[in-house]
Amino acid sequence: MSERTGWDRRLSVVADGKGLVGHAGVVLLHQVADRVGLTAALAQLWPPGRSANWHARAHVLLGLASAIVLGAVNLSEAEQLQAHHQAVFGPAASDSTTHRLLGGLDERARGRIAKASALVRRRVWGLLALRPGGFPWLTVAGKVLTGWIVIDIDATIITASSRKEGAAATFKKTFGFHPLAARGGSNTQESLAVLLRPGNAGSNTVADHLAVFADALTQIPGSSRAKILVRVDGAGASHELLEHLEKLNTARRTVRYMTGWTIITDDEHAIAKLPEQAWDALLEQDGTPHDAYGVAELTGLNHRPGWPEGMRLLVRRVRPSGRQLKKLTTLEKKTGWKYSIVATNIRRMWGIAGSHRSGSMPWPVPTRPSRTACAVTRRWACATCRPRSCRSTRAGYSPRRSATTWTAGSASSPCTTRTTWCGPSPTPCGSGSTTSPPASRPTPDGGGYGSNAPGPGPTRSPWPGSG
Repeated sequence: MSERTGWDRRLSVVADGKGLVGHAGVVLLHQVADRVGLTAALAQLWPPGRSANWHARAHVLLGLASAIVLGAVNLSEAEQLQAHHQAVFGPAASDSTTHRLLGGLDERARGRIAKASALVRRRVWGLLALRPGGFPWLTVAGKVLTGWIVIDIDATIITASSRKEGAAATFKKTFGFHPLAARGGSNTQESLAVLLRPGNAGSNTVADHLAVFADALTQIPGSSRAKILVRVDGAGASHELLEHLEKLNTARRTVRYMTGWTIITDDEHAIAKLPEQAWDALLEQDGTPHDAYGVAELTGLNHRPGWPEGMRLLVRRVRPSGRQLKKLTTLEKKTGWKYSIVATNIRRMWGIAGSHRSGSMPWPVPTRPSRTACAVTRRWACATCRPRSCRSTRAGYSPRRSATTWTAGSASSPCTTRTTWCGPSPTPCGSGSTTSPPASRPTPDGGGYGSNAPGPGPTRSPWPGSG
């Protein structure tokens, strides 16, 4: 590691001059990895090489992750991008070296990488807590819910350009993979766990959801005594998953869930029974009511045996969009509203007055728990407007056996950098994007801002919390 110690001490950021290196943002990614200890943690997983031409495996992985963020879609492009930055980071690893490294990552090796990532994440979250703004806790209806960690679980389609190992036809009539991922939700938005699955994998496979959630839980610092909110789409509305989440509640740990709900005929009959005074305006994230959206408590009006005790059903109504008009049910055509249901075990919104569940039905006055609980759902819906982190990492181009490491590493890098250096996005639909830019041809002496490899450079600013 001696050859990489202090590699960034003589860098400077300029707008003109000689010796410029494009894609200056990649320097920030490498700096974060070094400063938080990720580079050192990964270096301990492989023995050091004895050859002068040996490439440290930790640097190969970090270089690959950075190249993917810059837009590389295969190992050849990753090598070219890293060669462009060799004035800063040293000689680039060849595509064959990277391929051998990825091909040798078996289940045990990936487990060691996940364990190292969890240790580094604990340090990163500690640094975030030392910032002036503190750790980015969940915010609902204008209230900061300190101590709550959000885990979002969702699947997405990644198309493959050729017949990769494990690629198959998808339900969207494409060809590729159907990975299931868990990310840091409203807190850090970083990738916590990824399960690469064939394209024909089911959306509501319970075993896959349990596996991804278990892996994500190991990445949460202090998960045995944490307060965790799990948000899943309609694919998570299964007896086994919800019962498992209920069993995770202990005297020290609190687990709450919110999941989508497939509306059937019995649900529509229950919605039709709701009096108009049962509907209330949905809340925005700042706590102001949104009169165009309505929300009501549906718990108790329809009976489905076998679901966890204490589960609540919240129904929301909105005016249908143009593309939804052709898929409206008879009830929705009659009322002019588009309905959706959320199942949750949230009994009270913590720190928000008037959010407890009403005990009488039908309601003589509008109830408040559905307003605040659905505000959490709206935050989730807005957050998923961002491009899916798995899809933006081009995992469909990677070797099948290593695509999980490919996806998780490159998806976490920009999120960790953004929250550590710049802070989280102030709004769910901020201007930030997780989409990787298309790979462009390097222009070493081109215009624009870049990292100037030679030169003295400015004085290093202390790491947050180091003083």
